Amino acid sequence: MSRGTGKAVRRTTSAMIASLDAEGRETREAPFGHALVALAREREEIVGLTADLAKYTDLHLFAEAFPERFFQMGMAEQALIGAAAGFAREGLVPFATTYAVFASRRAYDFLCLAVAEEGLPVKLICALPGLTTGYGPSHQATEDIAIFRGLPGLVILDPCDAVEIEQAVPAIAAHPGPVYMRLLRGRVPVVLDRYDYRFEIGRARLLREGGDVLVIATGFMTMRALDAAARLAEDGIETAVLHLSTIKPLDTETILEQCRRHPLVVVAENHSRIGGLGEAVAALLLGEGIAPRFRQIALPDAFLDAGALPTLHARYGLAVEAVVRRIRGWLEE
Repeated sequence: MSRGTGKAVRRTTSAMIASLDAEGRETREAPFGHALVALAREREEIVGLTADLAKYTDLHLFAEAFPERFFQMGMAEQALIGAAAGFAREGLVPFATTYAVFASRRAYDFLCLAVAEEGLPVKLICALPGLTTGYGPSHQATEDIAIFRGLPGLVILDPCDAVEIEQAVPAIAAHPGPVYMRLLRGRVPVVLDRYDYRFEIGRARLLREGGDVLVIATGFMTMRALDAAARLAEDGIETAVLHLSTIKPLDTETILEQCRRHPLVVVAENHSRIGGLGEAVAALLLGEGIAPRFRQIALPDAFLDAGALPTLHARYGLAVEAVVRRIRGWLEE
């Protein structure tokens, strides 16, 4: 089956957006693609590359606006990264897109030796992170952060919504080294606009105060945590939500400050419980001698099922109802 064509792919895109968004929430179309086009009008050194997935990573907008600066590498992720490294060596700022599974599983060695070791400003933007597709293990990048966290000098981002993606594009273009960003594509929910949010690499942001429990969330799990906090507040449970879109480097100062103030700390992420944000925060707390009760909302250490995303999110604990239920249970322990 082709990776980027056919009715199955269109159904996956539709199911992905439906599963991420609350009914009636505002969305924006292709925030990454539009933000990159706007930035490229100001910066001629920006080029775009993809591995047969321009339409499915929103890079087709860049290709239409700047055909002479767009490069289609085909189904060849290693060539994609190698070419991006070459462009970067010539003074350009390459944005390379594919699916997260292909970048992490197929192109790791090239990213390590050709990009990260050299500190080159390659921006790797990858769709279908974690459990954002129902296709099963071949397309579910549940371990991408675990794979990339140990790579020196690589910034790892997991943005929450369209607002953050739009703000992140110029920030990562300005960053002098390599960046890996998990991408929400297509029609992406708008969440952070009501919080006067400003993205900055390496900075966490407390979006909601609350004394009973602190949820440290990343990616679309931040919007789930905020929705869960609103429901818990109806029962008098005050939930603080700390949004942390930069997985590496961590905002250790803010994390430690907030964890000292709360008796229960929950890390919520769209990633395996092995090697992700939860383990990073747990190691930080242990090293600093801070010992709140600590829990994780994350995907299991397993190859996940295929199917409809709402069903899968409920099964694996990423749905709002599952988050509410687990936090209530932990508070009653």
